[in-house]
Amino acid sequence: MKLLRYGPSGQERPGLLDANGRVRDLSAHVDDIAGSVLLPESLARLAALDPDDLPLVAGTPQADLRLGPCVGRIGKFICIGLNYADHAAETGAAIPAEPIVFNKWTSAIVGPDDAIEIPRGSQKTDWEVELGVVIGKGGKYIEEADALGHVAGYCVINDVSEREYQIERGGTWDKGKGCDTFGPTGPWLVTPDEAGDVGNLAMWLDVDGKRYQDGSTATMIFGVAEIVSYLSRFMSLQPGDVISTGTPPGVGLGQKPPVYLKGGETIRLGIAGLGTQTQKVIRT
Repeated sequence: MKLLRYGPSGQERPGLLDANGRVRDLSAHVDDIAGSVLLPESLARLAALDPDDLPLVAGTPQADLRLGPCVGRIGKFICIGLNYADHAAETGAAIPAEPIVFNKWTSAIVGPDDAIEIPRGSQKTDWEVELGVVIGKGGKYIEEADALGHVAGYCVINDVSEREYQIERGGTWDKGKGCDTFGPTGPWLVTPDEAGDVGNLAMWLDVDGKRYQDGSTATMIFGVAEIVSYLSRFMSLQPGDVISTGTPPGVGLGQKPPVYLKGGETIRLGIAGLGTQTQKVIRT
């Protein structure tokens, strides 16, 4: 399944994408794509529905029908840094021995095609296409062999980052990662049965039509199962938590000389089988 949330910001309704690329309304069955709806038994009930029996929503998704973040009421937005060997190399960083963990604030979360706002005073706003992992079955001290059973699905995330705030202003990375609009998520949550081999998915990102990132999840240092298991040692994972798993090379920081967003650009990004995002960059 491809589950989604559609409608105006803050008023999104639950839906799914049918085989013809149209949105079907799920409001008669669930109140949101969130929380307990992401548990395995709940997803199984949704998968048993016939999309043709669900109300058809007017409009074309990501054209004249806005999509919101594909998960509602996200509890934790956890990120993994320097998780691609080739990205670590472009930034001059050593390959980490253990996953680097930081957070994005949930106030950063926006829809896949909503505008990205450059923070006031920012000179180094950057992009990062990433594979998002959405937790379904919660738990802690999860064994790696069992970890994929805790995943409700996968999605595209743009881990927008302000490099000066992240690297040059002291403290943790978090202050450069969680600005408003820095977490476009979606367009849809793709359940594991339709996501393909998440350890070998092509991923890309363009700015104003120029391809900057052209990579694959195959170069991840820590895979999805290892990440889920690792994080569960330090916190309980709960239904609807989102994990952003790192980015391949091609970020603005890694260009020679570096290239950063100034305002007015259009970013397009995607992951094979998981959909695409398009964002206009604006200055506030």
